[in-house]
This record gives sequence, structure tokens and C-alpha cells, in this order.
Amino acid sequence: MPATFRYIVQEISNAKDLNDALNILVQRLREITKADACSIFLLDKGRAEHVLKATSGLDKKLISKLKLKLGEGLIGVVGERAEPINVADTFAHPKFCHYSEMTKERYHAFLGVPIIKQGELLGVVAAQKHEPVSFDRTEEAAVVTLLAQLVNVITFTEDGGIVSNILNGTSNIPGVGIGKVVVVYPLADLESVIDKIPKDIDEEIARFKVAIKKAYREIAMLSRSLSNKVRQEERALFDAYLQILDSKSLKKEVNQQIRAGNWAAGALKHVIKTRVLQFEAMEDEYLRERSIDIKDLGQRILAHLQASERKPSVYPKRTILAGEQISPAVLADVPENRLTGIISSTGSSNSHMAILARAMGIPAVIGIPNFPITQLENKEVIIDGYYGQVYISPSKEIHKEFINLAAQEQELDAKLVKLRNLPTTTADGHSISLFVNIGLPVDIRFSLRVGAEGVGLYRTEIPFMSRDRFPTEKEQYLIYRQLLKIFAPRPVVMRTLDIGGDKNLPYFPIKEDNPFLGWRGIRMALDHPEIFLVQIRAMLRASWNLNNLHIMLPMVSSITEVESAVRLIKQAYAELIEEELDIKMPRIGVMIEVPSTVYQARDLARRVDFLSIGSNDLAQYLLAVDRNNAKVANLYDGLHPSLLKAYIQVANAARQEHKKIGICGEIAGDPVAAILLLAIGFNSLSMNASQLLRIKWLIRKFTIKHAKQLLEEVKSMDDPVDIRYYMESALEEAGCAGLIRAGK
Repeated sequence: MPATFRYIVQEISNAKDLNDALNILVQRLREITKADACSIFLLDKGRAEHVLKATSGLDKKLISKLKLKLGEGLIGVVGERAEPINVADTFAHPKFCHYSEMTKERYHAFLGVPIIKQGELLGVVAAQKHEPVSFDRTEEAAVVTLLAQLVNVITFTEDGGIVSNILNGTSNIPGVGIGKVVVVYPLADLESVIDKIPKDIDEEIARFKVAIKKAYREIAMLSRSLSNKVRQEERALFDAYLQILDSKSLKKEVNQQIRAGNWAAGALKHVIKTRVLQFEAMEDEYLRERSIDIKDLGQRILAHLQASERKPSVYPKRTILAGEQISPAVLADVPENRLTGIISSTGSSNSHMAILARAMGIPAVIGIPNFPITQLENKEVIIDGYYGQVYISPSKEIHKEFINLAAQEQELDAKLVKLRNLPTTTADGHSISLFVNIGLPVDIRFSLRVGAEGVGLYRTEIPFMSRDRFPTEKEQYLIYRQLLKIFAPRPVVMRTLDIGGDKNLPYFPIKEDNPFLGWRGIRMALDHPEIFLVQIRAMLRASWNLNNLHIMLPMVSSITEVESAVRLIKQAYAELIEEELDIKMPRIGVMIEVPSTVYQARDLARRVDFLSIGSNDLAQYLLAVDRNNAKVANLYDGLHPSLLKAYIQVANAARQEHKKIGICGEIAGDPVAAILLLAIGFNSLSMNASQLLRIKWLIRKFTIKHAKQLLEEVKSMDDPVDIRYYMESALEEAGCAGLIRAGK
């Protein structure tokens, strides 16, 4: 985007109020087009008319009074066609309309450009000139370009208004947070570090060693500061930070860079950047978020290298943290009982920040485009973690409304806690199991506290990611044994190593042109049976005398892959039996996450003990949508009709072979979808632990008969938006509105 456009977008983002934003926009558009007048008409859907909302050049008294019916005049033509119109003389155009309100105005040239967001018409911009000369095509293109940028900055309401004091992001952690903003900036800027030849190599190595020690002490201190906020189990994620700081590989790589001729700061920058890029390239969202942890540690070490003196932040009684990226260490720095919400322009539900925030019960909104962070300091804001919205300097009416909603939410949470040890059964006695997805030690205790009936997905990549080599069989055994023992007799589904392609290990690099469809999951495992067999042996050993191990194969796309993997598992089992280890053969399952397996589901079910749909990847592959791409993220919906049909087909295939069928991923913890998944016939739903009690409460409110009726009704719908709206209405009627929005 040209510098001029960036300036305008930023200027409008920083507008002091709504009218200011509109006035800036029409004034800048008038300057760009060299017009005598520039105006904005917004579409009021309810009244089916275009309403003048701002102007530079026309009589200001016309604002909100000049209203055009749909299809009326040249404004109507632009709206109907949804494309620009550029004419030299409006009086000669067949659609020209004379308006009594504009008797003093006489403009000939007209340029109309539609305001469109994600295919939806929001309004029309009109530029006018007294002279009958068409607008230059470059001016027209400039208006189109600028408006395409601004639709992501300004939120247009359905009644034709513009709201610039509401930020829209992604609903990350549900809840309501009210407080004042404290902006979080990076501790140090790695990107600004230049390469420099050191004067004394030994001195640089010594400086780096001291910085590492200081960062280690800092993290340990922050972990201790959380002792009164969360349990020891939640603080365990800081152990991962300390392990990285204490790892030989990090120190070795930086020292090698220093000896190769770069000073400590430059060497650190290159090592951290390489590791960050490795994690950012990973398709698995959970693992991709580890890049934030690496970056945060790098900034902390750099801050100590630069000996920067940071002023301690002042946290008000009700603090909302805001930043581009917020690390767990920043959360830990806030005094007890003061943190009420988090907003950031990046991050996901799998970040360490999100994990800790969930444990602390802190609502969060992430992924806010064009985040006006510099304008938020000390502003009063309200976070709506259900709809992913942030209200900046809200009115008294909105503030009062959310205070009431927050109180209602606390009442609901108190009810949910009482469900912890109750079975997950419908009102008419139909049972379903609620499992959790885990990867870090912090997930385990939290899962048990909410009454998880087992683990539906354990990501075994974590032990491989935290080392500078493949973990030994014994090292893996100790990790798996602890997990199986903690959950026994509840089942634990361990997904075999899912690396390869875009999920590189530092010590096992793989380069591919298209890693998303590349050498990963079961494909890599079968090509390297020596790695696969060690992991299987460790799993089997860990299951001794517990017998709650289930093994799941990822990224399967063919029958032969499953048959080959099962043979290897049986081989490892036979070897351990020969070693006189008394273990039982575990149940083996397949992840249905590639479209080909949907059509082979029954054949797969004949060869394994259970099937489990990996809803996130299946949706991405079936819809051909990267949900992390903001341009197409709106097309990603787990309730897409094609996905519902896929769920039904796989569930039917499993039933026909009398095999268990589960589903894991975001859809399993989505209240709007859970009732449909229940009706389809899934035996288990595996989700984030924070959603488990809410889904249990919901299921206990419905009957299986009612759920199946709803499924039959939505099966005839073509639009996922309609399906979601219909199901939200059903939840409201059942008294479960508190699961999809704030309040009861």
C-alpha cells in the first residue's frame, strides 16, 4: 500500500470519534480525486435505502436527511451493479434523478464506487465535479484501492451507521472483561539488531552467558509470582521456558555464531529468527504458537544483553492487557486480581498465553486487523469474548449492560462447576463421552478438574520439539507413562508422531515446495520405521498394567498406509512380548482428516478399532480454505453442509462395522455444533478443557430425539450461516443462550 494510503488508513483508525472518522474519509477522498464534492452514502438494509452520512462539498444539512431508495439514481446503479461508474455528465444519464434538497447544487461529472466487504454491499462513495469531464482512471483506481483497505478498519453497522469504536477480532476465550488498557510493547527489538564483528569473542560469549542467567532468574521469579493466581500445574508451562534457556543447543548455536564472527546480539538474533521461522511454518496451530514463546525469550535475553532499564508498568485495579503478542510472562507480571481481559492482534487458542488465561478465567479477543494499539493506552474498554469484539470508551448504556451480563455469567459458571462429576447424558438417557485435547503438562490437571472422561488427542510431538535430537525410547516412555497413569483407567488416545512437511524438527529438517500436502504424519513414519517403532515401543511399555492406551494414526490417505502401520505396531508388540513384558494390545484408530478417507471410512473401520475425525484439517482440506488467511477465513465453517455430510458418512461407516467414532477439534467444543454431533451418533467429543463443562451442561438440557429433529431440519439447508443461526435459536429456546453470548 502506498505511503499516502497507509497514512490515511492510520489517520482514520485514530479518529477521536465516529463523526471525525467520516469527515476525515470524505475529505481525503476529495483530495485524491480532485473533486468539488465527495460524499458517503451507507446502505440501511432495514429501510432499503442509501443514506447520506458524510460529505465534503455538499450542504452539511443534508447529512442523514438525503435518502435514496434502492436502485434510485446513479447511487442506486452503483449499488445494484456493485461496480464503479464514471460519467462525464450525470444530466445525460438515463438514471439521473433530480433531488429537491439539492436545488443549489449543479454537478456534472460523477464517480461512484461501491463499498464492499466480503461480497456484501455496505454503501457507495460519490465524487462529483462541476465540469463535465470524466474522472481520471487512476483517480478511480485510487478510490477503489483505498476503500478496500478501509473496510477492514471501519465496522459498518446494518442500519447504515459507522462504528469506529468497536474492534472486531476472533473469539478466543469466552467471557466479559471490563477495565482500562495497559499497552504491552516488546522488551527489545530483535529485528533492529545489526550484525557486527566482535572486538573480543570471549567477552561476547561471557556477556551472552550472563544474559541467559538473568533471563532464567526473571522467568523463575515470574513463575513464583503466579503461585497465588493459579495452581502449580498451570505454572508448569514456564518450565518449557526454563528448559529452553537451560538447553545446551541454544547456547551452543549462539556461541557458534559468535565464534564465526558476530557479536552476541547479532548471533542471538539469527538463532532466534531461525527457530521462530521453523515454528511459524508449521501447519499444526498448537505447535505454530510456540514461535511466540521463542520470540519472547529472545527479546528477554536481548534486553539483558542491551542492559535496558525498563520502567515497571502501572496496573489499574481492572487491567486489560493489549499488544501485538502477549506472552505468559507478561500475564504473570500483573498483580493478583487485577487482570480482567486480554486483546492482541495475533495469537490463537493454543498459545501459552491462551492456556494460562483460560486457567485464570481471563477473557480474550485476538486477531484484530489494523490494531490501533498506540491509541488504546489508558482507555476504558469492554471485551466480549463470545463475539470477539472490543468496545473502546463505551457509552454508559453499553457499560451498564455488560456489567449485568458479567454478573449473569458468574451465576452460570457457578452452576457448571457442580456438573464436574455428573455423567454426560441427555435428558432422555443417551450417553456420550467428553474427552480433552492436550499437549503440555499444564493441560493435564486442568482437564481432570473439569471432569474429563479421557484424552481424545494427545500430541506426542511436544517431547520431540523440546530437544536437539530424537528422544530415546526411555525418555518417551517416562512421558507417556506419567500421562497414562494420571488418567487411568480413563482412555488416552495418543497420536503417533505427526512431523514432516511443514512441521520440521531443528535436527530433522525437511524442505518441500508444498509442505501442506507433503511428507508428514504417517507418510514420514512409514518411511522411517526406526523412528516409528521406537515411539510405539515406548507407548506400549508405558501402558503396562494400565491398559488405557489407544494409538491413533495421523494424515492417513490410503488403506495400505494403515495396513503397513498396523503391521509395525504388531511387530513392536510381539518384540515386547518376547521380552516377557506382560502388556495388552492397545486399540488402534485412524484420524479422518484427509477427504479420501471419508470415502474409505468403512474399509478403514474394518481394519482398526476406532475412527476419529480431525475436524480442523478435514475442514481445511475439504473446503480448500486456509483458516489463518484473513481473506478467506470467513469461508471456513465447521457447519458447512459438505462437512456435515462427511461427518454423517463417516459415523455411519463406523456404526456399520460396530466401531467407535469420535471427533476432535474446534467443532467438538462449539456449542452450536455439539447437539448436531450428538445427533449424528458420535461416541465421543474431544475438545479444549475450557469448553467441557459448557458442552456437558448443553447436552444434559437436550433429548436425543430433539437433537435428531434439529439435524434433519438443517440437513436441507445450503448455507452454513443459516445452519448456525438456526442452531443458535434452538439453544436460546432451550435456555442455553449463555453458551453463545454473554449473560443467561
